[in-house]
Formats: sequence, C-alpha cells, structure tokens
Amino acid sequence: MVKISKLAILIILGALAATPAFAEDKSAAMVNGVSIPQVRVDMRVKAAVAQGQADTPELRKAIREDMINLEVMVQEAAKLGLNKNDDVVQRIELAKQSVLVDAFVQDYVKNHPVSEDQLKQEYDRLKAKLGNKEYNVRHILVETEAEAKSIIELLAKKGNKFEKLAAKSKDVASAAQGGSLGWTVPGNFVPPFANAILNLKKGERTKVPVQTQFGWHVIMLDDIRELKVPSFDELKPQLQQRLQQQSVRKTIEDLRAKAKIE
Repeated sequence: MVKISKLAILIILGALAATPAFAEDKSAAMVNGVSIPQVRVDMRVKAAVAQGQADTPELRKAIREDMINLEVMVQEAAKLGLNKNDDVVQRIELAKQSVLVDAFVQDYVKNHPVSEDQLKQEYDRLKAKLGNKEYNVRHILVETEAEAKSIIELLAKKGNKFEKLAAKSKDVASAAQGGSLGWTVPGNFVPPFANAILNLKKGERTKVPVQTQFGWHVIMLDDIRELKVPSFDELKPQLQQRLQQQSVRKTIEDLRAKAKIE
C-alpha cells in the first residue's frame, strides 16, 4: 500500500475542504480570503489530546499557526498548477480513499462491537491451543532425509554436539543460536513437528527424521516447564483487537464477493 505522509494528507484535505459546504462554519483564521474552519482546528486539537498532549491555549495557537502555514502552501501550490498535475491528482485520490477507509473501519467497529462472550470463547480457544506446558526446543533443518539420518548418526557418537551441527541448518535464524527455537508451545508448529516434540522427554532427540513442508528436521528437547497463561483480563485488549480485525477482514471479503470486478 502506498504510504502518504500526514503533512501531505493535511495539505490535500485542506485544499479539498475549501468548498461552499464549509462557508457557514466559524472561522479560525482567514488567509487571502479563504476561511480555515474552527472545526478543523478542533479536530487537530482532539487528535493531539488523544496522543497525550494537554488542551492548552498554547497548543491551540500552535495548531492554528500550523493550519495557516498549510493553507498558504495549498494556495501557492494551486497557483503553480500543482493541483492539476496527474501524479498529484492521483495522490489526492489515494489520500481521500485513506480517510474514507479509516472512517469506514471506525464506523464498522463502533456498530459491530465484540461481545464479552466472544472474547471469552476466543480466550478459551487460545488457552486450549497453548496447553499447560511449554518446551525449550532445538532443531536442525536439512534438505533431504539422508542428510537428516547422517546428522542423527553423528549425534550418536561422542564429541558431536547438537549446537555445532546446527550451524549447517537451513533455518539460518536458529542456526546462529545452536538450533534453539527458545521456549514455545507445540501449537505454534505444524503437526508433524509438534507431535515429535510431544513424544520427546527432557534431554531426548528424535531418533528418526521428521518431515514437514520445510524439509527434514532433527529435533532435540532441552527442557519442559509449566506454562503460565496470562489471565483473561490481561489478554482482553489484544483479543478484542484480534477479533475486530478478523471481523473487518471478513467484511472486506464479503464486499469483494459482491462487487463486480473485471
């Protein structure tokens, strides 16, 4: 998605807002006969307060001055004909879409709140997926079963450490850590890998290679401990955000399904 700077959006919307629809609004300032509506300044103040700033006369003055600067630049850009430049016109359309999409999402979330029951169901589902134990796991990922078998044979001999052989793993990130994947839960892995972990005891490694869509694994279980799952209240904000995002994505999918796309 194309990113548009906040300043650019403010300038663009400032230009778009200079229409008769705002003619009767209380004016915060006049710039060459063009009114800067007070409501626009109030919106900027509200946004600043939401970010932790105090609503003070100094803040309002600073925002008013900034709005005047924006209007001066908008007018000069129009004099130079930049508002008719093809690239600028498209950027204005993208900015309009961005604002409208944000308004749509905010409206949708407001009118489709996530219920307490939905949140508790999601918490229970997540808790069941996590289980009550977490595992400290290492693995070595290779291309073929023969390579994996060779590694298992080497590990059976004295002096060959798992961490050293893991340096050649296809999983570059874990290879740098001696094959370590850190503390995790089986539910975070694809089924063959997860099942292999569950069948190991502390200090054991797989005696046969484990195949997944990523390749062939040799897995070692360093340790097991009880998993402390955060409480419902602790996870509630994240669960609410996740369910809201899922709901919005589903709505977008439904809208696409109904749309005539050529």
